[in-house]
Amino acid sequence: MFNVGDKVVYPMHGAGIIESIEEKEILGEKRRYYVMKMPIGDMKVMIPIQNVNDIGLRQVVDEGVIDQVIGLLKHGQTDMSTNWNRRYRANLDKIKSGDIYEIADVVRNLMLREKDKGLSTGERKMLDNAKQILISEFVLAKQLHHEEVDGLLANIIFSEKNASI
Repeated sequence: MFNVGDKVVYPMHGAGIIESIEEKEILGEKRRYYVMKMPIGDMKVMIPIQNVNDIGLRQVVDEGVIDQVIGLLKHGQTDMSTNWNRRYRANLDKIKSGDIYEIADVVRNLMLREKDKGLSTGERKMLDNAKQILISEFVLAKQLHHEEVDGLLANIIFSEKNASI
């Protein structure tokens, strides 16, 4: 169970801070919800407490893990299917996992592919979504601003000097 003030990651949505725990009645059924504020886009999300394990809600990683993710981002592109549909499904599964390493892998691979060959509209949207998820966790783990992390991601992935956060 999480508490108010905890920094958590909601797979497919990104990282945020639990602002409150509320009880709401929906369709005649009372349930308790975490109310999570997202640092990017000033959005609030309500997460049913009873579904937390199924959803995969987890704590934001610590700075040590962020440093490991930065190391992963510095390495070249990993093998991806040349078939757009298979590649898209594999990347979607990685994002759905909520695992920061898997999401970083998707971001790195799609950013490199975009630079080399370009991306389809679907993959472009996927890259944008995966970047927002990754950036939101970096923002909360490292106490940085969204814009700083966004710029540094490109520097880390594309720079020979391999910038660091």
